Amino acid sequence: MSDLTLYSYFRSSASYRVRIALNLKGLDYAQVPVHLLRGGGEQLTETYRQVQPDGIVPALIHDDQPALAQSLAIVEYLDDCFPSPPLLPESAADRAYVRSVALQIACEIHPINNLRVLGYLKTVLGVTDEQKTAWYAHWISAGFESLERKLATDARVGRCVFGDTPGLADLCLVPQVWNANRFNISLDAYPTIRRLYEHAASLPAFAQAEPSMQPDAQPPST
Repeated sequence: MSDLTLYSYFRSSASYRVRIALNLKGLDYAQVPVHLLRGGGEQLTETYRQVQPDGIVPALIHDDQPALAQSLAIVEYLDDCFPSPPLLPESAADRAYVRSVALQIACEIHPINNLRVLGYLKTVLGVTDEQKTAWYAHWISAGFESLERKLATDARVGRCVFGDTPGLADLCLVPQVWNANRFNISLDAYPTIRRLYEHAASLPAFAQAEPSMQPDAQPPST
């Protein structure tokens, strides 16, 4: 049996993605919390950098291999090592479509609004909480408007981003919408995104990966 250890922060979207993937695969894993705010950020400590030199989460250790970083690389690694159930469809065109949705979320929407960026806006550039929230809302709206157009018009969308089976794109979509909800971003203008989110979030693999269910879950004010 494989030994899997995930270094994770409960509210990290990237960690959330990997937790969903592990759950969809039905894999048992140990979880090591890395608090991104406590003590200036536990991810920046020398102890954690010995595990993950970049000082980011998530990190996955599989058996005795060096830690893997970057959530989508980890997810595809899991799909290679544990191919059932698959997280990507069979045809090259469909796989490219699913990856395009996943990358649109993970590379276009998420990075502008992650914790490091929001922290820099406030602590270095001195923006107010209201300005920080406005920044977040602007970029979420821009990203979701584009994503909604894509998903609302593609015949491959079913109850999930591709058909009725959750996969790579869904495990990116759900954490991003969860974060939008945390910032009180209305989804009224994005009915397809909301429908896909509500369905996927109700599935056990997604519900068990939800931030409040994690061992390091803290009140929203932390």
